[in-house]
Amino acid sequence: MADILLVEDDVSLSAGLTYALEKEGYRVTPCKNIADARAKTDAQHFDLALLDMQLPDGLGREAAVCLKQQQTQIIYLTVVDDEDEIVRSFNDGAADYITKPFRMRELLARIRKALHEETGSGRQIRLGEAVIDVEAGKVFIKEQEVGLTALEYRLLLIFAQNQSVLLKREQILERIWDISGNFVEDNTLTVYVKRLREKLKDAVNITTVRGIGYRVDR
Repeated sequence: MADILLVEDDVSLSAGLTYALEKEGYRVTPCKNIADARAKTDAQHFDLALLDMQLPDGLGREAAVCLKQQQTQIIYLTVVDDEDEIVRSFNDGAADYITKPFRMRELLARIRKALHEETGSGRQIRLGEAVIDVEAGKVFIKEQEVGLTALEYRLLLIFAQNQSVLLKREQILERIWDISGNFVEDNTLTVYVKRLREKLKDAVNITTVRGIGYRVDR
């Protein structure tokens, strides 16, 4: 899933948002001020930033300058309910502007929209350069569909739902089975991972951790 930079000086709100977003599968990096946010963006690229407009050391749009240069989507979370401010933010390239207090379900929907994680066919999960259309059960790389068997698709979905997590072979085997409903053997898992690599090529990096299992990083 996506990497999100959260710039919010309200400690309790930041903790609550971090928990809720991580529960949805996002990787969240919380910051309390602009200086901290700039340090984080110098070291890492973020897909989306949630910025409080009023921060201890300035305005959220000051942190937005370098984020926009990195093509990071920006959503402002603020108590400032001013029409001129809202219009200015959108003119400056913000993906959205949400006034506090807000409902978490609404925020999640707007995040998915900003990240283009929803289409007419349903929810999508991004893994490397691959896009998994969960509702349609299809996988695309650069808008070209990749033909996967049912078991290969289930295996890829397990990796996508556990990005950057070291999955033991036993964990994968417990969650995957063949079309007949039979459990996949350990040696067969190796074969299916090899086939996935061949079909996905460089779009998804499946790392083998010898003696333990596999890890797929974003």
